[in-house]
Amino acid sequence: MKEVKAKLKYLRIAPRKVRLVADLIRGKTVEEAERILNFTRKKAAPPLLKLLKSAIANARHNFNLDEKNLYISKITVDEGPKMEKIFPRARGRADIVQKKTSHVTLILKEKEKT
Repeated sequence: MKEVKAKLKYLRIAPRKVRLVADLIRGKTVEEAERILNFTRKKAAPPLLKLLKSAIANARHNFNLDEKNLYISKITVDEGPKMEKIFPRARGRADIVQKKTSHVTLILKEKEKT
């Protein structure tokens, strides 16, 4: 059974927001996951859809797998580096605003033939 990997790094959305969308498609077939992502109204949905399509293309061209037999076996969302901005406040103080990034790893597997 072959594994097909695709990675998305430095996505400028906080990991906890991306995980909400990733949880929707974990364990689903590729066709069902594509359908779910097309109709999900979250900012993280379009980049995850693009990642899924990339993984499908990897499976088709590199391993000659049929996309009808593929499912999402694992999707992980990890924290990337944070960009920090200094934000001026009253009385000469300063706050730090963290702009978080995410690293997403998607693994597709072929269904067992019974």
